Amino acid sequence: MKIEMPEECNLVLGTAHFIKTVEDLYEALVNSVPGIKFGIGFCEASGPCLVRSEGNDTELENHAKDVAIRLGCGHSFIVFLKNAYPINVLDKIKQVPEVCTIHAATANPLEIVVTETEQGRGIMGVIDGFKTKGIETPKDVRERKEFLRKIGYKL
Repeated sequence: MKIEMPEECNLVLGTAHFIKTVEDLYEALVNSVPGIKFGIGFCEASGPCLVRSEGNDTELENHAKDVAIRLGCGHSFIVFLKNAYPINVLDKIKQVPEVCTIHAATANPLEIVVTETEQGRGIMGVIDGFKTKGIETPKDVRERKEFLRKIGYKL
């Protein structure tokens, strides 16, 4: 399943285990980065098996709901975020007691490999970005280090 990425967006895809996950993820995100914008879609795997959603940006929340209903994998969640990178929120997300697994945290094109049985659907894995093309050269090393300093992640 291909994921459509809103412009200038990152995503976090994971698996959790309880109905209050969506609210706890909301609290973790809103308390992580000033000015963060996000939408969460959470697929419930028991009871009414609904897509639950939260967010502080209507467009991102609606997109997360749309992706979650198409994904339909029990207890999975997807977070679309702006004004922050996954590196800014992953520790907070991982500290949410219900979170079991993070499958991807990316701004790259993403495909989710889904399987379906008589019982339901599950995430088998992800394809994050593109196939590796080679080994970095000294020029590539310089460019990587310059980029990290340009965006403020290294001195």
